[in-house]
Amino acid sequence: MKTPSGGPPSGTTLAFDFGARRIGVAVGDRTLASASGLTTLKARNGEADWVALDALISEWQPGVLVVGLPQHADGNESSMGAHARAFATSLETRYNLPVDMVDESLTSQAANAELRRLRRSGMLRRRVARGDSDRIAARLILEAWMARHSATE
Repeated sequence: MKTPSGGPPSGTTLAFDFGARRIGVAVGDRTLASASGLTTLKARNGEADWVALDALISEWQPGVLVVGLPQHADGNESSMGAHARAFATSLETRYNLPVDMVDESLTSQAANAELRRLRRSGMLRRRVARGDSDRIAARLILEAWMARHSATE
């Protein structure tokens, strides 16, 4: 993956929690050190909805894209790792933007735990929708990426 010279750019970043059926998307701003879940896109047999992705890229004009890399607890890449890498390569080629990958270990579990906490606290009054956890996982991926880069600066 190409990394911008002088480190990652400030400004808008989109992050993705890639899955064979759904892709969680988060948006953030490194300058403000903020991130939020944006949407969940459908994928068909591991193939992204490129029309929807084109619209997101056009709307948000990100300077960098981040993709979660599924890894096991021992640090080895999971079976989905190759698919996430292929997705990252496709993003880089299609949009000519720098793409970075970050370990997404335990983000799905953390996202589900966050949803349970919100339900218990009464802050989430509606029924949990499919894709809510994917969007939260993408936000956690982006937050981890921003933390990694702020620590190295």
